Amino acid sequence: MAAPSPVPPEGSLDPSQPPAIEGFSPSVYRDSESFKGKFLRKTSENPMVPIGCLGTAAALTYGLYSFHQGQSQRSQLMMRTRIAAQAFTIAAILIGLAASAMKARR
Repeated sequence: MAAPSPVPPEGSLDPSQPPAIEGFSPSVYRDSESFKGKFLRKTSENPMVPIGCLGTAAALTYGLYSFHQGQSQRSQLMMRTRIAAQAFTIAAILIGLAASAMKARR
């Protein structure tokens, strides 16, 4: 059994750089992507997910407002609508994942 290599002294490590590990790349993307850029890219790849999220948020907000106003039937309807919007969003995410997996196979 081979002896482990000696650990370099503390002064030789550069904390601003990731450790060098053979065969390992710490980042898949070499250029950093801003939040806005990533959001726009993801939205263009699958526009139904943000639409579902906005629908969910709108139904929740209006349902809570109706509950606060004492309109219990409208509030219940909006909570059911919220569930439908959440199901739409999850379906959009799954369809987007399937589409990207099929595109990666080509």
